[in-house]
Amino acid sequence: MTMTPDAAAEFAETFDRLVAGVERVLLGKTHVIRLAFTALFSEGHLLLEDVPGTGKTSLARAMAQSVDGTSSRVQFTPDLLPGDITGVSVYDQRSGSFEFHRGPVFANIVLADEINRASPKTQSALLEAMEEGQITNDGITHALDLPFMVIATQNPIEQAGTYRLPEAQLDRFLMRASIGYPDHASTLRILEGADQRAHGVVVPTVVSARTMVEMAASARTVHVDPSINDYVSRIVQATRHAQEVRLGVSVRGALALLRAAKTLAAAGGRHYVIPDDVKALAEPVLAHRLILDPEAEFDGVNVSNVISQLLIETPPPSDRLAV
Repeated sequence: MTMTPDAAAEFAETFDRLVAGVERVLLGKTHVIRLAFTALFSEGHLLLEDVPGTGKTSLARAMAQSVDGTSSRVQFTPDLLPGDITGVSVYDQRSGSFEFHRGPVFANIVLADEINRASPKTQSALLEAMEEGQITNDGITHALDLPFMVIATQNPIEQAGTYRLPEAQLDRFLMRASIGYPDHASTLRILEGADQRAHGVVVPTVVSARTMVEMAASARTVHVDPSINDYVSRIVQATRHAQEVRLGVSVRGALALLRAAKTLAAAGGRHYVIPDDVKALAEPVLAHRLILDPEAEFDGVNVSNVISQLLIETPPPSDRLAV
């Protein structure tokens, strides 16, 4: 069943209310907030590559409040163990059996702070949770709460004491974005409210967790014209043949781009995807999935330049796509 125009308008109205509520905490960052909710409604995860103190924790907490959900924060360190994330089985002497104690991954929105400071073994503990929505402990599978989203932050790789995220884990993040520092006007508004802690700002609840899951399912029904599928395929193929790229976008990346484009279309009040939806999400969805050739990096080429050039060279469909 395809989403109707009325359903798309209702989706957009709720989406805008969610964004407006979170913007009370994260001033002047509407674009990043919209990306974060696009990832959440697309049932994906978000990687934030940013410096400390830009509001990453506040973003995760505010999103959880706005959807009447739970949030947790895990500070990744070199000595963090997989069980510190997923949970452990503890022996109960009174019952003579092991009891599973759930870890912080059992929340609607999980902030994995400085994920690349932990060892690869600990990083991989999130893989099953992110991909399957479940974790396995002592051979027993435990389903995670829905909706479920990981917002991971990453230090610049040049910093000491970091481990580069493996490509397999990077590929499981729907998007990568950066909050960045606020502009002058937003900074002034923040300073004017310096007597109020960010954690003290209560974001109004807009939807229940159950409604959130239903809206995510509704976003999957947005109409996609065959020409849009062809457009996404041609963009992905172009990344694999670009001279500056050593490793192009996988099929999972193509599916992620299409899934996010559906959500963005619904957030714009449309029940069908247009090429501009794909273009708007190409960099946040695809950039972290590309590995550049070392010589290209040495020459100063970056992933953003490559994707921008590929979008110029890949013509979008020109026919009317509304249904």
